[in-house]
Amino acid sequence: MSNKLTISVASGDGIGSEIMEAVISIFNAAEVPLNYEIIGMGKKYYDEGYGNGMTPEAMESIERNGVLFKGPMETPKGKGVKSINVTARKVWSTYANRRHFKTIHGVDTLYSNAGIPVDITVIRENIEDTYGGIEHMLSNDVALSRRIITRQGCEQVIKFAFEMARKEGFKKITCGHKANIMKLTDGLFLEVFNEVAQSYPEIQTEDVIVDALCMKLVQRPQDFEVVVLTNFQGDIVSDLCAGLVGGLGFAPSTNVGDNISIFEAVHGTAPDIAGKNLANPTSLLLSGVMMLRHIGLFKEAALIEDALMYTLESGVHTGDFGDKSIPSVGTKEFAAAVIGALGKQPEGGSSRKALADRVDFRPPTRPLQQKVMKGKECKVEIEGIDVFFVSEDIAADIAPRIESKLPENVRLVSLTNRGTIVWPEGSVYTECSTGYGARIVGKGLGKQEYWSVMEELDEVIEISSTEFLHVIDGKSAYSKGQGEI
Repeated sequence: MSNKLTISVASGDGIGSEIMEAVISIFNAAEVPLNYEIIGMGKKYYDEGYGNGMTPEAMESIERNGVLFKGPMETPKGKGVKSINVTARKVWSTYANRRHFKTIHGVDTLYSNAGIPVDITVIRENIEDTYGGIEHMLSNDVALSRRIITRQGCEQVIKFAFEMARKEGFKKITCGHKANIMKLTDGLFLEVFNEVAQSYPEIQTEDVIVDALCMKLVQRPQDFEVVVLTNFQGDIVSDLCAGLVGGLGFAPSTNVGDNISIFEAVHGTAPDIAGKNLANPTSLLLSGVMMLRHIGLFKEAALIEDALMYTLESGVHTGDFGDKSIPSVGTKEFAAAVIGALGKQPEGGSSRKALADRVDFRPPTRPLQQKVMKGKECKVEIEGIDVFFVSEDIAADIAPRIESKLPENVRLVSLTNRGTIVWPEGSVYTECSTGYGARIVGKGLGKQEYWSVMEELDEVIEISSTEFLHVIDGKSAYSKGQGEI
């Protein structure tokens, strides 16, 4: 019986099969002790009627092996299906996306030519945020997207960032956020960051508003080591950092969960060059190196990474980058050059060596049921309700109609439009959409009483959705309008 680990492999679409074949050939030459279970996953399987882009056998394979190594995949356009990449990350709770952006000798950029070193690890929350894809049209003119941030999700990804920093010797972590505007969602992320940081006193921390962070990353990338962000902001910052080192073709990516992890190339499928032996396998190979370290194959990871760096330093390149005075090579020839460099040391320095002995990686044990990440006990009270509705009338005409339907112990506090208060105060210069919000507050009312209020209101306004105004452990747990305290 083989003592090799088995991983699930999905080549992907477009150039995926070519670059995966190249990477596996390098792994085999380096005698990486792995078995490869090839699975059905990608656009072809959407087209065959599999709504999640994979066969049931593929899903079973991934959940049995605990590791998915995948090439780039295309999501069909115009069919109402979600990205297979996002779906995979969410279904298997791979809550931390890690991407490493490092100056590579042989890949010229504005920064490398200026002698500015880039070595940044971006940790992005991978499950929540607007990537939940929970959207509704409240009317023909008004679209709504729900942004979900949980304390448990924040804790998972932020603890991962700090643990990674401690294990791998990073000295500084930056929290990117927009808590100055999104005070509850990004505010929660920043609050958890500060809480978790207290357990890692040896690591320097800072928080930077995300728009300023983008500017500083471009101006002085050498000032950053590890950056942790929410999902949507992390997606943008990841691509920005890829631009600092030559593009997504040089940006390895891993999605880590407690049970299943995914290692992938995050660039496109490049269908225009598919099958032409032109694709650059570097990103997938670097992602594969991250995978080898994840499962404890440190020696093999270092061997392959050193060979890749030696190859790039030597001027070997595919057509998408490199010194144009040196003829480019094809995908297969690039892989052959890396294989020929196995055992050689790059002038730019050896790769990161193992910090521990071989890890005894084990595939996951299948749980009996889904896990609910429970929060702490707290006292929750209802202070009021926000009622969102559609109307073509102005706020001054709407307010009296609402007030006429409210009992004596309930009052209309304000009307808002696109988040701006337009009643009882406001400016005639505020342009309004047809989507309004009414903040209604009562004393000592429960949910049933508020449902009764909404039944009355439904006679005079067209209600789209509602949200209760909660007070949690005595603290207001909802956003305030401008001027509210």
